[in-house]
Amino acid sequence: MGKVYVENIQVYAYHGCLPEETLIGSDYRVDVWVEGDLSTSAVSDQLADTIDYVTLCACVREEMATPSKLLEHVAQRILDRIFEASAQVTLANIKVAKINPPIGGHVASVAVELEQGR
Repeated sequence: MGKVYVENIQVYAYHGCLPEETLIGSDYRVDVWVEGDLSTSAVSDQLADTIDYVTLCACVREEMATPSKLLEHVAQRILDRIFEASAQVTLANIKVAKINPPIGGHVASVAVELEQGR
C-alpha cells in the first residue's frame, strides 16, 4: 500500500449559503490524499500502473466548479468522483478550505475534511 498526495490545490469557486457567496465567489484550498496498492508501479515505472495525481487534481477542479451550499457536499462529490476515476484507490481523504470566509471578524479559513474507503 502507498499514498498519493495532491496538496494546496488553489481554486476560485462559488460555494456558500449566502447569495453573495454564489455571485462573488472566493478562494479555496483543497488537499487530497489517496491510498492504494502502488507496488506494481514502483517496479514498472508506468503511469498506467499507478494512481495518477493529474486525474486526482482534475476531479477536484471539475467538482469545485459546480456550486454547493455546504463544503461537506462538495467534498463528498469530490470523493465520489475520485472513486469513479480510479479503481486503484482504496481510501481517500479530502480537505476543502474556504479562505477568508464571510463570518464576521478575521478568520483565515474554515475547512471540512472527509475520509472514505471503498
